[in-house]
Amino acid sequence: MSTRAARVPHHAEADFPASIASASAAAPKSVSSPVLTCSIAVLATAGVIVRPLGLPEALWPMLGATVLLVLHLLTPADALTGILKGLDVYLFLTGMMLLSEIARREGLFDWLAAVATRSARGSARRLFLLIYGVGTLVTVFLSNDATAVVLTPAVAAAVGAARARQPLPYLLTCAFIANAASFALPISNPANLVIYGTRMPSLLHWLPQYLLPSLVSVLATFFALRWTQRDALKQLIASDVPMPALSPSGKTAALGITATAVLLLTASALDIRLGWPTAVAGAVTAVIVLLREGKRPWALLRDIAWGVIPLVAGLFILVEALGRIGLIQNLSLLLRRTAEWSTAGAAWTSGLLLAMACNLMNNLPAGLIAGSAVQSAQSPDAVTRAVLIGVDLGPNFSVTGSLATILWLTALRREGVHVGALEFLKLGLLVAPPALLLAIGSALLPW
Repeated sequence: MSTRAARVPHHAEADFPASIASASAAAPKSVSSPVLTCSIAVLATAGVIVRPLGLPEALWPMLGATVLLVLHLLTPADALTGILKGLDVYLFLTGMMLLSEIARREGLFDWLAAVATRSARGSARRLFLLIYGVGTLVTVFLSNDATAVVLTPAVAAAVGAARARQPLPYLLTCAFIANAASFALPISNPANLVIYGTRMPSLLHWLPQYLLPSLVSVLATFFALRWTQRDALKQLIASDVPMPALSPSGKTAALGITATAVLLLTASALDIRLGWPTAVAGAVTAVIVLLREGKRPWALLRDIAWGVIPLVAGLFILVEALGRIGLIQNLSLLLRRTAEWSTAGAAWTSGLLLAMACNLMNNLPAGLIAGSAVQSAQSPDAVTRAVLIGVDLGPNFSVTGSLATILWLTALRREGVHVGALEFLKLGLLVAPPALLLAIGSALLPW
């Protein structure tokens, strides 16, 4: 990995603080108030987490971005730059949401629910294992956001078909595995692309670095979550579930999801950004189904949770503002100095701190900041691995730690299920630490 980018000359490192100072002196007045900029970014992110008055998550980062513009702390050109940096993520999410809504409307989720429930044969524990296994595969081959958007409605249908008195343990698997398995492949989490940027390793280079940590993360999360839900999993579930016929349009939706997984793996192997392939696959699948059924697209488009797009765009703008005040440059310098002192120390410190930061500010902005700092510092591979694991797995502590978990919450609300932030935090404090520590430790093992 380190050979893929030129090292910064030693004299450049010595002049690094001076370069920051000169850049600050030359910076326009619109970005010269770091304390105020940071305060606005913190408050906007807190709004996403707390959701005052129950208002949508997307409102708060967009409001924060608007305040930055009104106070001339960020120029319109810089805001546009931040928005455009998220283009690949918007396209990726759009494709996944199209696939999910088509699958839901055409009965694919109901059919999958019946298959899973019948396979469980009346065992609540077996159903839990089946759902966790499917969630792992969806996360690995379609991304953690797909697990939140595509799998959650299917699981809700499955536990409904099984007439489970306590459906929450099964729904929780979607949230936790979405993060726990999200660094198995480069395509498993959009944050992976952010951390590596233009230095994304090939698939053959990725697997030796992340296969063991991913396996450890998935297993540790399963056993911890299974232990916390042991009482609820003693319940009885139905086994005599009627098997609905899967319509031709439902089969088309299933084929579209499968083709998308293959397409994303191919794009990753060829080092192609994932946004456009996902959006095109979702759009093509939707068009084929709509034409087959002779339906208009308006109902489909109306039912999609489009609010996630402005949410992500607002977070990108906030990160752009933080970059303009020199935060990323200073973090890069700190990371470089720490790695010079101890690579292992820098890896553990950065990985654990980022895991905590994700739960304070969401892993998307945390990943954007960390990715910029890692790339600027040209950190050792071990540090980069720990940073990526912290960004991907760390969000399992809180309900708003990652975009995938926010999407999961949105999917739950559509099903009439509500999970409180404190309830999730209590569970996350038990489930997340073992997996995080074991994953980082295994990623730093000498080979």
